[in-house]
Amino acid sequence: MPTTENASAGGTAVRDIPIDWEALEDAFENNAPEVHSYLHLGTGDVLRVVDGVADPQMHARIAADANYLRIDPVSSREQYRWMERYIPMVEDMELQAKLSQAIDGKGAFRRFKDVLMSYGPERERWFAFRSERLRIFMEAWLSAHALNPVPRPLWVPEVPARPEAAAPVAPAVEPPPREREREREREEVREPRRGKSVESLRKNLRDIAEALGPRDLDTLTAFAEFLKARRAARSFAHHYHEAQGPADEESGPASQEIASESRSDTA
Repeated sequence: MPTTENASAGGTAVRDIPIDWEALEDAFENNAPEVHSYLHLGTGDVLRVVDGVADPQMHARIAADANYLRIDPVSSREQYRWMERYIPMVEDMELQAKLSQAIDGKGAFRRFKDVLMSYGPERERWFAFRSERLRIFMEAWLSAHALNPVPRPLWVPEVPARPEAAAPVAPAVEPPPREREREREREEVREPRRGKSVESLRKNLRDIAEALGPRDLDTLTAFAEFLKARRAARSFAHHYHEAQGPADEESGPASQEIASESRSDTA
């Protein structure tokens, strides 16, 4: 990213740099001897190198690159003073005494954090206090190196353009609640109508049966049995012909004889 340079009051050129404040804060807070942090003067990103994990030649390559500036973290002694300054600001005298006891001796930082774990609001106030101290320290460090922090550019994803020939797709429109309620009512009305039509058909059949005399009923029953038997015979002949295959020349006549016998027996 291109940067601009301005002359400071002392004549030193001031360079604009888009600082990643969160990453820079982590770099200034972490003072472990095996962790080394570098600020890229072009992008404002922070590069962290851990001994034993990174390539051993990484330090040499970074030192040869003028775009990287080594970050000197806040010393443990300075961060310890922050805890000393914060404890008198705690209003709860019992918590104040616990914190004073926690920072006495080796492992002070761990015990200080462990005590605050049970005091949520006070823990948040401590984080705000420490962040303010870190910000003051970082701004002083940037000013000493003639660096002017500027806002980082926001990344906006590109939206693919819609082809002009493509027709716009109409969004699915859900019917209003009243229309959905009417549709449910129509469905509820349709079901009884289906049942009613079946009942009406059965009633019509009973009326026809009652209107016919005994002889007419016998004739109608015999005709129905004849139709049933003829359909069964045709079905049997069809399956028998398929089972014999088209190569069997006698399968056709045999099927016809069986069908004829079936019809004569029925008659």
